[in-house]
Amino acid sequence: MYLFVGLGNPGPQYEKNRHNIGFMAIDEIIDSYGFSPEKAKFGGIYSEGHIDNHKIICFKPLTYMNKSGIPTSQMASFYKIPLDHTFVFHDDLDLVDGKVRVKQGGGAGGHNGLKSLDSHLGKEYWRVRMGIDHPGSKEQVTGYVLQNFTKAEMAWVKPLVEAIADEAHLLLGVNPNDFTSKVMQDLAK
Repeated sequence: MYLFVGLGNPGPQYEKNRHNIGFMAIDEIIDSYGFSPEKAKFGGIYSEGHIDNHKIICFKPLTYMNKSGIPTSQMASFYKIPLDHTFVFHDDLDLVDGKVRVKQGGGAGGHNGLKSLDSHLGKEYWRVRMGIDHPGSKEQVTGYVLQNFTKAEMAWVKPLVEAIADEAHLLLGVNPNDFTSKVMQDLAK
């Protein structure tokens, strides 16, 4: 069993925010693979399904970004999902728009959602980092991540989350890093 976690903030006012690209990716995976209708549990919503005969739980914590570790750790603990079977989809200011990288473990890089996950879950989960670029200065970060993607940005966001869903099966293999190159190949077409 695997746990796919999307990071974001709850509510319609945050739905198209840059900080919510993790929710967008999870929604695309749920839709693409025909997962079950979403249900509430542990301060979040989840959906169950299968990708390549692996059971997957897709989870979106609804406790706001800076407290997402609490419900995620409860979900992982309840289903006994180890960290190496946990994939967290999130925005990353250190990657240019539309780039994706996967890595296991590491630091939070100032990301409040990752800080919360690290403190409640541990650090050795997989991170699916989705680039949203940096606004230029530290002072602009909060406003920037809480702004909606522009219409021009949505031209790369939609294909990115679609490619992530299409290639999600590669995260479940021997080398999840194959996922990155395949997603980028899909986007280059």
